[in-house]
Amino acid sequence: MNLSWVTVTVKDLDESIRFYTDIVGLTLDSRRPAGPNMELAFLGDGETKLELVCNQAVSEFSIGASISLGFEVASLDQTMTALNEKGIALHSGPFQPAPHIKFCFITDPNGLKIQLLEHM
Repeated sequence: MNLSWVTVTVKDLDESIRFYTDIVGLTLDSRRPAGPNMELAFLGDGETKLELVCNQAVSEFSIGASISLGFEVASLDQTMTALNEKGIALHSGPFQPAPHIKFCFITDPNGLKIQLLEHM
């Protein structure tokens, strides 16, 4: 089995696409209507995609506090500097639990934790 995509329900599709393209660095693969008052977008150019779903009929939803999406970066220090310049605050970290890994967390516009990690 292969993981094809992870689906995240979002409040504002445009805002979420901007976050995942400008901050995380994913590419927009496709965007299309998915029914009345519903639109979806797939991001990422690899095997696994991130699916964003915006349903205007849904006014309340909850993102689990125990869930995060992890993205590898080339340099965590450079990434944190770039985040600071863009006004993106750290949720927590940075952490270095072992000599070969360092990471921090930010949140997306919907409150989903995003882990940014560097393998050293």
